[in-house]
Parts: sequence; structure tokens; C-alpha cells
Amino acid sequence: MSSFKEALNKYLGPENLKKIQSVKVGIAGAGGLGSNCAQHLVRSGFSNFVLADFDVVDYSNLNRQFYFSNQVGQLKVLALEANLKQINPGIDVIAVAEKLDQSSIKQVFADCHVVVEAFDDASCKRMLVEAFIYTDKLLVAASGIAGWGKSDDIKVRRVKDNFYIVGDMVSAVREDCPPMSPRVNIVAAKQADVVLSWVLK
Repeated sequence: MSSFKEALNKYLGPENLKKIQSVKVGIAGAGGLGSNCAQHLVRSGFSNFVLADFDVVDYSNLNRQFYFSNQVGQLKVLALEANLKQINPGIDVIAVAEKLDQSSIKQVFADCHVVVEAFDDASCKRMLVEAFIYTDKLLVAASGIAGWGKSDDIKVRRVKDNFYIVGDMVSAVREDCPPMSPRVNIVAAKQADVVLSWVLK
């Protein structure tokens, strides 16, 4: 047993840790939501991931995403894999550096038990929800994460047994309402907590 796993075992117990480590999590988007949700999940004991994003790290990402200045220009999925392995070197990551579409999204996340929606684009969000809402996978989406303040407005809403949406449902990113680290991280943490709660129910 690794030192990291041994430490988690003290908090979770062997049965709960076994449940967590038997689950494969797909994360669609490795930006503010996806990168931070992933680190919360790794810190909670999850060890099997599919990370999908075609983008590269930019300086404009560093105000809220789980990256560092020396990673600017790197593919996000590869930079995120490296950062997550700084937490737990024993995790298993499939990094998919491509833009997902209707023909590929189901295949990429086919063997995942959980899919976390962490896209910026509304049409991509809709595509992912439509792909998995009628499956037995847990689907955790987000809506309304931008700006600052009013963090108590960020709620977890259960749409159906396997579909949750996290956010305030209104605060879209715009020029006067940019994505900032505190609220983005609150949503990402709540997404991770939905996943953890679902696995340990």
C-alpha cells in the first residue's frame, strides 16, 4: 500500500476506499472546473480517470485553473495528468487531447461510471448531457459559475437520480462577470463532492 493510500485509509476506512478506487471518472473539459474537480477527486482517493480536452494552458487560465506558469503552452490534459500525479503518483489517467463531438463522446467515456461536465461552451454542455442522461452513469454538470460574491447562491440541484447540476444557474461568463478562482473552485469542489457522495451512498 502506498503512503498516500495508507493515509487516506485512516480517514475513509478500507471498504470506502475500495469503493472509491473501483470507480472510473470521465472529465469532459480540463479548464477551471475540470482541472480543479479532478484534483479534489484525486485527493479523495479516486485513481482512475479519463481526461478530455483539446486546449493548451494559457496565462489567462492561471487565475482559476490547476496549472502553473511553467506549463503555459502545454496540452491541458498532459499538464493536468502531471499535476495530479504530484498528489498521487499511483493514479491511472487516459488523456484524450481532442475536441469531442457527438460521434466520439460516447466512445471516449464508454467505460466510465461517472462523467463530469466541465465545458465552457453551452452547445458542448448540451451535447454531453444528451449523450449520457439516459444511461446508468452518474452525470454531474455545471451552470452559473462566474463572477464573485454571493457564493451561497451556488447550489447542487438533482435533476434525476443520476443527473446533478451545480451552480447558481444564472451567472454566465461575460465581460463584466469573468470567471474567478473562488466561485469556480466552489463549483468544482461541489461537483467532486456529488461524485464522492454518490459513490459512498
